[in-house]
Amino acid sequence: MDHDSTDNPDTVRARKARRGGALDAPPEELTPPDVDPAAAGGEDEDEARLPDMLEESGAVGEGPLATGHEAIERAVRLAPTSPGVYRMLNANADVLYVGKAKNVKKRLSNYARVGAPQPARILRMIAATVTVEIVSTNTETEALLLEANLIKQLRPRFNVQLRDDKSFPYILITGDHWAPQILKHRGAQTRPGRYFGPFASAGAVNRTITALQRAFLIRSCTDSFFESRTRPCLLYQIRRCSGPCTREIDFTGYTTLVREATDFLSGKSHAVKQELAAEMEKASGELEFERAALYRDRLAALSAIQSQQGINPRTVEEADVFAIHQEGGFSCVEVFFFRTGQNWGNRAYFPRAEKTFTPEEVLGSFLAQFYDDKPPPKLILLSHEIEESELLANALSIKAGHKVEVTAPKRGEKKELVTHALTNAREALGRKLADTATQSRLLEAMAGTLSLPQPPKRIEVYDNSHIQGTNAVGAMIVAGPDGFVKNQYRKFNIKSEGLTPGDDYAMMREVLQRRFKRLLSPPEESAAKAKDDDFPQWPDLVIIDGGRGQLNAVREIFESLGLTQVSLMSVAKGPDRDAGRETLFMPDREAIKLEPRDPVLYFIQRLRDEAHRFVIGSHRKLRKKDIREAGLQEIPGIGPSRKRALLHHFGTLKEIERASIADLGKVPGVSAESARRIFEYFHPQPG
Repeated sequence: MDHDSTDNPDTVRARKARRGGALDAPPEELTPPDVDPAAAGGEDEDEARLPDMLEESGAVGEGPLATGHEAIERAVRLAPTSPGVYRMLNANADVLYVGKAKNVKKRLSNYARVGAPQPARILRMIAATVTVEIVSTNTETEALLLEANLIKQLRPRFNVQLRDDKSFPYILITGDHWAPQILKHRGAQTRPGRYFGPFASAGAVNRTITALQRAFLIRSCTDSFFESRTRPCLLYQIRRCSGPCTREIDFTGYTTLVREATDFLSGKSHAVKQELAAEMEKASGELEFERAALYRDRLAALSAIQSQQGINPRTVEEADVFAIHQEGGFSCVEVFFFRTGQNWGNRAYFPRAEKTFTPEEVLGSFLAQFYDDKPPPKLILLSHEIEESELLANALSIKAGHKVEVTAPKRGEKKELVTHALTNAREALGRKLADTATQSRLLEAMAGTLSLPQPPKRIEVYDNSHIQGTNAVGAMIVAGPDGFVKNQYRKFNIKSEGLTPGDDYAMMREVLQRRFKRLLSPPEESAAKAKDDDFPQWPDLVIIDGGRGQLNAVREIFESLGLTQVSLMSVAKGPDRDAGRETLFMPDREAIKLEPRDPVLYFIQRLRDEAHRFVIGSHRKLRKKDIREAGLQEIPGIGPSRKRALLHHFGTLKEIERASIADLGKVPGVSAESARRIFEYFHPQPG
């Protein structure tokens, strides 16, 4: 689906109710030049996790069944006979279940009937209920939308939970510059231009943009970088840009390239390829073989895009395909995105649901939550018939402003697409179950090797990075039964005054104190989130990079904070820093040496290396920013505002250094006197 930003009244709404308070700023990745900096978010494509298996009983602190029936009967007396949404709450005011109904009174009466046959899940929910809250709506469609919204916000124990809060990436060809830029975009579509998507992942967008650059030679650099160029950059040299910044191509020629790219992304790929093939033949006939080779390479890039996309439907222009597979008490929903007749990627989800839910029940609840903050396409294809497909189609049609069809096809190409998605769902769940089993065996082996009371569900690994004490940063990575949990990663900019440069002990002390003081006394909303979340907030094992000295320093920190329930371990590198010869240290124990081929040692190495990778990336980002701004900090009269204006206008410190006094004076907020000072700073006169 492509559209102008002005044609889309729905912006992506962030609904993250009860989010746990961040320990510090969330992990920030370097923003590549082909990402809209105004909308860039965390680009880690976290693989979906399997939810914890829900227990059949004793999970919510049920009371007598009669107590629940009485609470629901009280609600029935006051319930309206009109559409609405009801919430069942337990004694702690936690929401157990959110439901909708065309007639709320009639629906609640079904729960209130004593002795009526009900699934065990419903009986446990009734037993835990002490009060019911009701919200009336004008229509059943409004009730459906409100129910989906509340489930995503409140994450009730007895509902199917999508457990996803990421917006999908789009490709944006900007419309606010004479030489449009192609870039990856997330979030609200407010910048002028054409948006193409959604894509299933950032990786799918990156691959497509790279191929589009080869095919259409459109720039990916920022406007400030573009304006500051005096000669073409490397992308021009390797034939991934046509060089509009230095007028290597004229306005008409660049406009033609942008039109061809827009046509290709709009579904006119066949016409674009025919046009390029004709130009290649023409150039070859005129013996301009270098130009013909350029068209040949562009055609090859277009073919590469389509080959990467795999299956491309012939009769389906725009659709999302959903297929669900259940196995071992878990559910996997595979989603394929088709736009302009092209496959723009797929993604697997593992919604949280009790194993008593049927595939139809899981899929119906999943769809309503999935489109709560995403624009629906014109066609939604399903692997199973859901009970309220017509109601869902009406709700999504109102939300999208165009007709949306929801159907489970029985034959033809649409059925083939669903079958293909179902195969992917089955394979994705099989892989996830196998990976989880392997990870569980590793954690069990680790618990045995380290004499832990039980296999750790949450492992935190800490590391520091700095250069002679400058740009010091600490980092925490997290792993669990499903591997690395990247949305739990945190970085800590070292803030303490008076630290001795290079004092790793002091830096680690600051990081751990900030981390665990927040955990010991969390904000109220963080506590609510932690109680709801199925992934533990407290670590079972903390690993640090270092030897016995680092371990003893961390042990003192933990004792000062009163932490006794967390196991500690340090990993010292082997002689000559050889991998496989590490020594493990734990409090009050002899050093542990494992065989080089021991799977537990290999697992610990992976944890340490991931922490090192993450902290080095965070440090490099700080250092890059520091280097970029260092040349401006010492100029009298140049404060943060002028510094930002200069960097925004010229792009790099090098270009500011090259600028004339006249060019410097054109920057907003920079007076003639300031321009002179900046110029003289970079060009001092002898004597």
